[in-house]
Amino acid sequence: MTDDHAAGLPDQHPTPHGSDGNGDQDERGPGHPGAGPGSTAQRPGPPPSGPHASEAAGGQPAHRPRSTDPLELGFTPRKPVPWLAPLLLISTGIRTLLALLFGAYLDKRELQHTFDATVTRQVGPDGGLWLDYVADLGDGFDATYSVAYLLAQRELTVDGHRLPRAQVLVLGGDQVYPSAAFDTYEDRCKGPYQAALPVTPPEQPTLFAIPGNHDWYDGLTAFLRLFVRSRDRHFGGWNTAQTRSYFAVELPADWWLFGLDDQSGSYLDDPQLSYFDSVAERLGPQSRVILAVPMPTWTKATTKDPSAYDSIDYFIRTIVAPTGAQVRLLISGDHHHYARYVGPGRQLITCGGGGAYLYPTHLLPQRIEVPPKETRARRASAPHSYELAGCYPDAARSRRYAWGIFPRLPWRNPGFTTLLGALYTLLILSMVGVYTNHNGTQLRLFSVPLVAMLLVTLTATVLFAEAPGAVQRRLRHWLLGLGHGLAHLGLAAAGTWVWLALPFHDWPWPLSVVAAVVFFGSVGGLVASQLVAAYLLVASAFGVNGNELFAGQGIEDSKGFVRMRIAPDGTLTIYPIGVDRVGRHWQVNPDQSAESSWLVPRTPLEPRLAEPPVVLR
Repeated sequence: MTDDHAAGLPDQHPTPHGSDGNGDQDERGPGHPGAGPGSTAQRPGPPPSGPHASEAAGGQPAHRPRSTDPLELGFTPRKPVPWLAPLLLISTGIRTLLALLFGAYLDKRELQHTFDATVTRQVGPDGGLWLDYVADLGDGFDATYSVAYLLAQRELTVDGHRLPRAQVLVLGGDQVYPSAAFDTYEDRCKGPYQAALPVTPPEQPTLFAIPGNHDWYDGLTAFLRLFVRSRDRHFGGWNTAQTRSYFAVELPADWWLFGLDDQSGSYLDDPQLSYFDSVAERLGPQSRVILAVPMPTWTKATTKDPSAYDSIDYFIRTIVAPTGAQVRLLISGDHHHYARYVGPGRQLITCGGGGAYLYPTHLLPQRIEVPPKETRARRASAPHSYELAGCYPDAARSRRYAWGIFPRLPWRNPGFTTLLGALYTLLILSMVGVYTNHNGTQLRLFSVPLVAMLLVTLTATVLFAEAPGAVQRRLRHWLLGLGHGLAHLGLAAAGTWVWLALPFHDWPWPLSVVAAVVFFGSVGGLVASQLVAAYLLVASAFGVNGNELFAGQGIEDSKGFVRMRIAPDGTLTIYPIGVDRVGRHWQVNPDQSAESSWLVPRTPLEPRLAEPPVVLR
């Protein structure tokens, strides 16, 4: 990205009350400097009532479900995504490749300049505000709904702190997995949140969302329909107010919330920069900014790609800094854990615990430099050191989770184990063919099937060892990949020796082949999966395949979100909330009031603080 962009103002179309069209004007009056075109005020209104209250609030059937049957719920609760399933690996790889090759052609942000350019104002009844942040939420029902259920409760008591339901909810990206199909949004995202908060409560909570890489897989089509261009302007019991895939929200005490859309880490488009240029005119030296971004590029720039932070640095340096305002908090999802880095005057928080599989914390660097010195940007801000101040789950528990790869890999990914069994069957049969066809005492070293399988094995393991998102392959990737491949060849040689010692190999064809398929397709696949598990555990210690180590387990527990309180005097208090064990058994809520959640856990959820509250004064 260059350091210059075309200046200009976004289209200014006043849309009262978050585009709901009820005619309310900014409560500060037209003479206030914050009022005027592009500014809307959120003023409480009466909740929906009557027999169609639920339908008016969330677009779902008016009746409350009488059971957990999908026909009663209006959506199908889904199981967690099996991330190592062969077909899913292929389809996800294709989507990622298409996004890289054709992302610019599918980019709808350049067209969003025709949408209203609103700036919403959010203030609570006491002059302060409660705000929730959650990301990476649209995966398995148990984890996703557990978090949604906690977000929807009128009040939570967490480690002695009474935390009321937030007036603003921010979805930080990757609202759905594995793809952005509209029916997947319904089952994995909107349906669970509708069940958690069926109707809009009296305080009229508002929802804002930014897209992550999975939301971008369809070029942002479903995301825009659901969060931006929806007719009913509701998401469960939360009102939706944004008019683009990015947003600016004025908060109490001259705090501001900016949500950026960088198209899966590519760049910030010119209409978006122009929009924030106009918003920045309302900032001053006393202003403080919360910047919500799709991914924690501050850690990615340290561990993988030194240029990953360039877009954020450019935004802060050219949009926010000239006004004298300070970005006090950067927050993102994408990595499915909670982590907080502290530096001079700024907090860097990753909070991706909304429902997707757990991501390790024991592999996080203890210190990072932001921006990194290795950045290739022509201009960059002065680098500052940031220290890891807190994480959830803690490093010790994360290490214990890592060892769970051995039982969980075949259990969570039966298709992957079956694939390994099929590959081992072919590899061992090719080795057996070479052995049984030797002439006298000399083995025939060249065999087309054997050479083909050797190449397939080594190529697959070397490619698998590439750290996703890395700029270039390093020596450790090659060594780990080749070592992994040679280990599989050694295991296959041992399997060949075992096969030749069994009576089955002397059976006439095709019985011997059938016996080999049955034996190695089951036992061989299971043993091979344990070798892959051992490789993932070792490779993660060298910073390779740490994501696959945890994706292969699909850990649903240790989820959470962040609840923030902006006091009328401008003090920001951050409450990182974690739940060690999500709900797994649900029943219809005996409380049949309109606002209550449809389903409740049979065993109560026990949220706790991931670390003590963080106070920014």
